[in-house]
Amino acid sequence: MTMATNHDVSGTCFPPIDQCTLIDREKHTIVADMDGTLLRGRSSFPYFALVAYEVGGAFRLLFLLLALPVIGLLYYFVSEAAGIQVLIFAAMAGMKVSDIESVARAVLPKFYSMDLHPESWLVFSSCGRRCVLTANPRIMVEVFLKDYLGADLVVGTEIATYKGRATGFVNQPGVLVGCKKATALCRAFGDERPEIGLGDRKTDFPFMTLCKAVSQLKPLVILVQESYMVLPKPKVDAVTLEKLPKPIVFHDGRLVQKPTPFMALLTILWIPVGFILACLRIAAGALLPMQLAYYALWALGVRITIKGTPPPPPQKSMAQTGVLFVCSHQTLCDPVFISIALGRPIAAVTYSVSHLSEFLSPIKTFRLTRDRASDASMMKKILKEGDLVICPEGTTCREPFLLRFSALFGELTDQIVPVAVATTMSMFHGTTARGWKGMDPFSFLMNPRPAYEITFLNKLPQEHICTAGKSSHEVANYIQKCIAASLSYECTCKATLGPTIYLLVP
Repeated sequence: MTMATNHDVSGTCFPPIDQCTLIDREKHTIVADMDGTLLRGRSSFPYFALVAYEVGGAFRLLFLLLALPVIGLLYYFVSEAAGIQVLIFAAMAGMKVSDIESVARAVLPKFYSMDLHPESWLVFSSCGRRCVLTANPRIMVEVFLKDYLGADLVVGTEIATYKGRATGFVNQPGVLVGCKKATALCRAFGDERPEIGLGDRKTDFPFMTLCKAVSQLKPLVILVQESYMVLPKPKVDAVTLEKLPKPIVFHDGRLVQKPTPFMALLTILWIPVGFILACLRIAAGALLPMQLAYYALWALGVRITIKGTPPPPPQKSMAQTGVLFVCSHQTLCDPVFISIALGRPIAAVTYSVSHLSEFLSPIKTFRLTRDRASDASMMKKILKEGDLVICPEGTTCREPFLLRFSALFGELTDQIVPVAVATTMSMFHGTTARGWKGMDPFSFLMNPRPAYEITFLNKLPQEHICTAGKSSHEVANYIQKCIAASLSYECTCKATLGPTIYLLVP
């Protein structure tokens, strides 16, 4: 069979991908499409919706949704390129390029990885050199494909920019579909040709016909066309994250679920309702006594589950010092919900909480200076007056992980109670890295039924405190291990200088 040189492929028929052998592919080059090929879903709308929401907010997502009927009509009845062009314009016009790059680096990889096609990934990962041809803007997909899938080359649509902002249009040669993919492949590879091509639709045929494999049957050397179709299947489980070359752990982005058109519409409709509900929930926690706040929040849809036996408040008449509650860190609301679980307000120390969060907080908060001596002195003073809650991870962690613990708290007191905290969110994450931190409490409480599970563990035994000869690192490591066990996390590496890292292992 000779290599096809024209793009009239109406009669071309490629075998399904499950017929591709994976043996001796280390020296082969593969070229694959993205949507519907490397990814299970054929629609790129959810990823454009993520960019629209994370950069432009709810109004930009609404604009994209309103443009969706026009996009669909153009895509299916005019041309694939025209529909994608309008999709790019609606999602990105006027945005800073740096903001799009930030979302592509910090938000999109997690959602892309949740949709990775298992059969395509097996073939793609078995090849020594990997290339992706996609109609998606290269700026959106390149980080994920190169950093997490090991792609050597990514060729995609290039968005037009002006003074650091996206115009909403694309540079020549335009949206990369059909014959333009074949032209881009020829430009990228020159006289060479990749051995394997992967696609999922007719507009992928032009570049797929250019792929070849060498078959040597002495004395003949035959160029055999080797491309495969990824056929749509109703139920295909995505590749598990453990099988990827690099772990994907992110703490950015507000949306919990992939914003399909239906979910995007549901999110837009819920935002005004959710914001009002969040304000009511914040008011209930801030204005009511802690004993009543629990029942008020329950009535407003916030589920608080309390496990274990919390210690009683210190008796000042008996000169008791306060208890130091050491908890895992899920959201900025952790100290507030621990106070609600205890039925009394307790103080908390923070690193970088917004002034709005401090103003709305129903409990006293004290800012740490990151100076070890002054911070230790301040926390000892607070403990003389009452209980204190700290989050030694230093930053919120929405993933099923425990980050490294700061060991300073081990030197402050012998009255230490570990607290395991777990949260449940269905629509909005209560933390973000690049957004305004002042919205964190609102985002968490805007969920229809947010949930907190607070487990009070046993007070630290006398043989595991600093006055018994343990170092502060040993104390921190022991507490971290107790919290990890309560959350069913397992150790991923051995500790060297201090506490190690634990994660949830299914």
